[in-house]
Amino acid sequence: MGIHPTAIIESGAKLGPGVEIGPFCYVAATVEIGPGTVLGPHVTLLGHTTIGQNCQIHSGAVIGDLPQDFAYQGARSYVQIGDQCQIREGVTIHRGTGADSQTLVGNHCLLMANSHLAHNVCIGNQVTLANNALLAGYVQVGDRAFISGNCLVHQFTRIGRLAMLSGGTATQKDVPPFCMTRSLSTNTVMGLNTVGLKRAGFTLAERQILKEALQALYNPKLNITQALTVLQAKFADPLVQELAEFIAQSQRGICRFIKRQAGPESD
Repeated sequence: MGIHPTAIIESGAKLGPGVEIGPFCYVAATVEIGPGTVLGPHVTLLGHTTIGQNCQIHSGAVIGDLPQDFAYQGARSYVQIGDQCQIREGVTIHRGTGADSQTLVGNHCLLMANSHLAHNVCIGNQVTLANNALLAGYVQVGDRAFISGNCLVHQFTRIGRLAMLSGGTATQKDVPPFCMTRSLSTNTVMGLNTVGLKRAGFTLAERQILKEALQALYNPKLNITQALTVLQAKFADPLVQELAEFIAQSQRGICRFIKRQAGPESD
């Protein structure tokens, strides 16, 4: 275990084997750091924060500070970071607002420089947030979603599994699983996240069935309730049923469809 002499580690903090802590870090007494995790310079860990094993936290990151929420009344709340996460420069992650609530980050996540997770955000495994992506309170992000640079996600919004938010997207509506938003737009979907699906090992047949489901979902002759009925009745495929279940659970409504910009189409 290597701890730089300028780092401040409060009595009571729990450090696993092989933890390294760089210059001018601050680790509160209520923090727990898993084995093999490395803190770069000027990292601040506050509150009841738990960091998993083999994480890399880069300079200037602040994790576990008070939520930016007027509803917060000083209750004990938490931040939990999974294993093998990369948290880059200037990232901020705030603890939950309500008593015993928490902000959650799964395993193998990459949070790029200056991205922000507000109170009670929950992101799954292998999620990527690019530079300056901002997630407001209570946002939920499914496994392997990709949120590009300078995206804005409104509080309580859900981002489905393997969805991709293109650069500069702002969304106040739920983004269905497997879908991709249009850059520099608000509350839009322009098709499947084909590249992400290929990288995740989805077959051509699986991508085709999802494409057909998306066409049914965004049929201009149907409203969302009617389209959901079609999805549930017509498609037995578990991926389509996952899509249908996500939509059925939406409280904010889902993003509308907008045609792709001019360019080559892919399956």
